[in-house]
Amino acid sequence: MIHITIPTPDVTITKQAAPTMSHIYGFTDFHLITRELGGIFMFYNDKDELLFVGKARKLRPRIKKHFEDSVSPIKEHRDEVTKIEVCLVEDPVHREIYETYIINELKAKYNVEKVMFR
Repeated sequence: MIHITIPTPDVTITKQAAPTMSHIYGFTDFHLITRELGGIFMFYNDKDELLFVGKARKLRPRIKKHFEDSVSPIKEHRDEVTKIEVCLVEDPVHREIYETYIINELKAKYNVEKVMFR
């Protein structure tokens, strides 16, 4: 049997109710997410339920795209996202494995592909 451990988040940002500084989509600390490195990201709601898991070669642009894109799987649920966790994972094969594992182990609500638990 293969044992996989979900990585500890390198960055966690939360949505501010009424941001006083410059913000992106309500997240004042969005700048803490790297532009250049790859990894996996997880969107949570205010009840700490996992909404969506994704992977990216460059994290910040990919996460931004989920808040702007008209074809994103979470396009109807963007307002639910109150926390974003980011784990840096440079190896693309490892990103793929972690993404699939987390989707199925934690039962991400809005992931429709790679789902084996439904």
